[in-house]
Formats: sequence, C-alpha cells, structure tokens
Amino acid sequence: MSAEGRRWAVVPAAGRGERFGGRVPKQYERILGRPVLSWTLAALLAERSIRRVVVALAEGDRRFGRLGEAGEARVQACPGGAERSISVANALESLAGAARDEDWVLVHDAARPCLRTTDLRALIDGVGRDSVGGLLAVPVGETLKRAGSNGRVDRTVPRDGLWRAMTPQMFRYGLLKRALALCIDRERNVTDEAAAIEAMGLRPRLVRGRGDNIKITHPEDRGLAAAILAARARE
Repeated sequence: MSAEGRRWAVVPAAGRGERFGGRVPKQYERILGRPVLSWTLAALLAERSIRRVVVALAEGDRRFGRLGEAGEARVQACPGGAERSISVANALESLAGAARDEDWVLVHDAARPCLRTTDLRALIDGVGRDSVGGLLAVPVGETLKRAGSNGRVDRTVPRDGLWRAMTPQMFRYGLLKRALALCIDRERNVTDEAAAIEAMGLRPRLVRGRGDNIKITHPEDRGLAAAILAARARE
C-alpha cells in the first residue's frame, strides 16, 4: 500500500480520571494556566496535514466547549464510551463518509500534553509507507520487577526488547475500524490501538520518540508536565 491517504486525528477524552483523584477529570486540570486537553489539541492542530481532530467526550461534558480549540474549524466532538476502544470506535464512525479506508488516523491520549512537533513528524514519516502502521514508543531503561501476591518481588523481568508505548498511534482508517470492531464484538478490552491491530495478527512499527512525551496519570505528573512545557517555551 502506498503512502497516499489523508490524515485525521482522534482524541479519546471521555475518561473520568479515577486514578488521578482530582476535582475535575485530568484532561481539564490546568497546567501553566491552560487545561491539559488544550495543550494536547494545540499539538495536533500544529500539524497542518491533519484534516480534522475528533474528540470523544463523556456524556454531559460541559467543559470542552470552553476550550479555545473547541471553536477551531478542524475540531469536532462526538460521544465517547466507558472504554477507550468504544470512544475511538465512535470517533471513527463520526468520520464515516469523509475518511477513506486508505486514510491515516492518528490516535492521541487526551492527557498527553507534551507531544513535540518533531515527534509527530517522525511518526508520520516513519509509518507513512508501512503496510501496517505504528506508534511512538521509547525503549524501557529501568529494571523491571514482577510483583508477587504478597507485595514482594516475584522475579526480575529482562528488559531487552521491551518498549514503553506512547501516542500518537497511526493506522489506516479502514484497518483500525475493523480491528476495534472485532475487539468490541469479542469483548476483548485493549488499552491502546496497537493492541487491537496485534489481535488481528499484525505487527505495528515502533517509532522512537522522546521520553518527555509523558501521560498525566497521577497528581505528581502535572508538575512534571508543567516543567517540560515551561522548559520548551524557553528553548
């Protein structure tokens, strides 16, 4: 398959952020005066080849409309779901009639605000001619331990060949739509789009990204993201 195909983006933003434990969902927590989701959308909108960014929202979400990016012509919202796979599948369905099977879709975490333009371009260039698609990732550098049931180390896990998956993840529209539909139909919960593609027996390409493309999961991550974005502004 050739590299031809337009580009679309999907941001699943229907999560409640239970692990974060804040007063508002983590995608609306503020970093340097802006909601996390605002930073995330701005990073995607900076790539002019992306025709539209679809944001999948929780039912009753009244915060999204207050974002400046919500009024952008290339941004639209759709209903999300209880699981990530359902949110992404809904967003893909909202593109039906506009996106073609051979088009590319970049799926990016709502709570990953530190995406650099260079990483986004590296993914597009690195995956654009791949027959399967791929994702940003970084090799695991830490020693990994598997815990036993008593909270003690069960064993050390060799880290050779292990990568930490990030987003965006970039796959053809038709392929990703079929892969997610299959997982949903079989009630197979997948935590990222690459896992859905893998369930079809395919092997996504790993594109090395920067380690500072962090996902905000715990409260302390917000301070780290603020430091990353502030340092970038000084560069």
